[in-house]
Amino acid sequence: MAETNRSGELEILVLVAERGSLSAAARQLGVSPSAVSKAMSRLEARLGVQLLQRSTRRVQLTAEGTQLYQGAKRLLADLNELEADVAVRSAPRGTVRIGASTSTGAVLLLPLVPRLRELHPGLSLDLYFTDHVVDLADAGIDIAIRWGALPASDVVARLLGHTRQIVVAAPQYLARHGEPLHPDELEGHVRLGWNYPRAIPHWPFLVDGRRTAVDIGHAIRVNDGDVMRRLALEGAGLARLSLYHAWDDVASGRLVPVLEAFNAGDLEPIHAVYMGRPDRLPPRTRAVLDFLQAHVDLRHAEVALPQGGVA
Repeated sequence: MAETNRSGELEILVLVAERGSLSAAARQLGVSPSAVSKAMSRLEARLGVQLLQRSTRRVQLTAEGTQLYQGAKRLLADLNELEADVAVRSAPRGTVRIGASTSTGAVLLLPLVPRLRELHPGLSLDLYFTDHVVDLADAGIDIAIRWGALPASDVVARLLGHTRQIVVAAPQYLARHGEPLHPDELEGHVRLGWNYPRAIPHWPFLVDGRRTAVDIGHAIRVNDGDVMRRLALEGAGLARLSLYHAWDDVASGRLVPVLEAFNAGDLEPIHAVYMGRPDRLPPRTRAVLDFLQAHVDLRHAEVALPQGGVA
């Protein structure tokens, strides 16, 4: 037996009754008047009663049509209310705790928060920014943003993108100390570095087509990416930053890329990590992960800079 769209036929009947004509109902639905007429004929044939009295100027309901119209209107209203209730209940709800370093949180996450809340108003966000690597379970973190290669662990990762690393300095620093034109010249410059346990004590370069690591013996060390960036902006020394963090400063000329001809071109991955099986994630966590993968845009941070910086 052919499947019948019973609720669709009832909706058409309600529109015909309220608009007073087949053509008006057809315009409301965006279909042809003949499609509306055929739907009403099918409904009448199935019920075995006449529902409409048709004339050249107007369509009126019969007594049976009026009875069906009144019941159909109540039924469709209940159906709409039921669907709306189910949609609300199935929408992501609850609190999602997101962890990140302070600089990553400020640069990558905070600009996305309004859009995320707009798309998922049922979500509450608990943002936990720290420059210490924390255990997700111990800190109660649902999703963490991690830079660099991931150590072996029981977390699951979604790749958000990559960013290049660049050496930069403020124009006032270069005016005082000159610009290094070769990695060998770094010895005479102030270098800013990291003091956290996983920090790499050298900067990689490509010299004469061969990869080399220059031990830069940092004069100033910090554990916060934004502090590193601010020190560079103040002219305290040379810093090796992710292009994603430094993009706006390079584009505005507040920071100048140096030694780009020797940049090793390494791409540092950025992941959203979480615990548990991907197929058993709570809807709230899955919604945030999907959002981050769709909206974190790192394409500009992956490419080599043109000569002279950002155009």
